[in-house]
Amino acid sequence: MIHQRANRGSHRMTDTRSAELLAEAFEAQRDRLSAVAYRVLGSYADAEDVVQEAWVRLARQDTTIDNLAGWLTTVVGRISLDVLRSRRTRPEAAFGDGLPELVVTADDGGEPAEIVALADSVGLALLVVLDSLGPGERLAFVLHDLFAVPFTEIGQILGKSADATKMIASRARRKVQAAERPRTVAREQRQVADAFRAAVAGGDFEALLRVLDPDVRLTVDIPGEVVVTIGATRVAAGARTVAGTVVRQRAVLVNGRPGYVAWRADGTPLSIISFTVDDGRITAIAIVADPARLASMHLPAPV
Repeated sequence: MIHQRANRGSHRMTDTRSAELLAEAFEAQRDRLSAVAYRVLGSYADAEDVVQEAWVRLARQDTTIDNLAGWLTTVVGRISLDVLRSRRTRPEAAFGDGLPELVVTADDGGEPAEIVALADSVGLALLVVLDSLGPGERLAFVLHDLFAVPFTEIGQILGKSADATKMIASRARRKVQAAERPRTVAREQRQVADAFRAAVAGGDFEALLRVLDPDVRLTVDIPGEVVVTIGATRVAAGARTVAGTVVRQRAVLVNGRPGYVAWRADGTPLSIISFTVDDGRITAIAIVADPARLASMHLPAPV
């Protein structure tokens, strides 16, 4: 009996040590896995969730894994692919145009090349382009071109052959190479954003309709939910109702797009608004009005 108890204690110590070693091995991979998930998803929060889910799945494994790095990359890729596909079926689940991590910089008339260099330095230019790819294309491009994962392994995630996966990645690469850099400070885009601002301030409904695309999409991030409105008439009507709450505004770039930060009379941020402009009309508007999210951001000072 004593001998049996000793054996059970030994097993417990062995199991504990094995768990510790597994955790250490996972932590050694965490930064790389987070980088993979972020490039695929464009969201730090989503990337953290994916990596955490990968750890949960690893902890449940009761078999030996010969290539831990490869196994984890595959798991992170599969989970990320599920998230991308979920976004496509539930557009309201993603903030604005799919770039939930916002970088807000003052737009004080800097040269376009300088602003483009800033966008590149934080990886926004690539994220904007990647957001135009399909889930499979995005995953294949990121894993192969950015992290050198073999096509055979990517194919296992996509359920495709290595040759088919290579073609998917090649198609994605051509789209990335052909895509223009975001025209972050194009004078025309800022003029359109200014026209929207003036129309809202003046309560000019007809002017709002002239500057909005008929199928414009408005996404508003408020506490506890994301509200989506589609259509120029509905967006214009809603814009006029909130005009009086803005006390001070400053022109900014939000992920390279023209926008504004608005403040209340007491100096607290009221909202961030950004515009996607195409052919002289606003096709998408994204607003952050969640006080908690605004408080966590690094915003330019009011002017």
